[in-house]
Amino acid sequence: MLLLLAAPALAQDPNAARSLAAGCASCHGIDGRSRGPAMAPLAGMKAEVMLASLADYRSGRKAGTVMPQIVKGYTEAQLRLVAAYFAALPAAPARP
Repeated sequence: MLLLLAAPALAQDPNAARSLAAGCASCHGIDGRSRGPAMAPLAGMKAEVMLASLADYRSGRKAGTVMPQIVKGYTEAQLRLVAAYFAALPAAPARP
């Protein structure tokens, strides 16, 4: 359902979600596949789960080093696009 909410913006600019999500790559890896154990992989994460986590960072309910500041730089619509983008990607393989 969340992807449907993002669909009008994606129709206007199909690269919008990918462009917004590119800002996550430096910490969470290319296409949301982080390499180290310190960063959560985002690929395949349910959009609702990601949006709840981002809301917690934004409100201060969840502590972080940079995420509380980063999330405040995005609109709700942009966060929905990013969450839908990562949810649509295949999940990263489980780490051994």
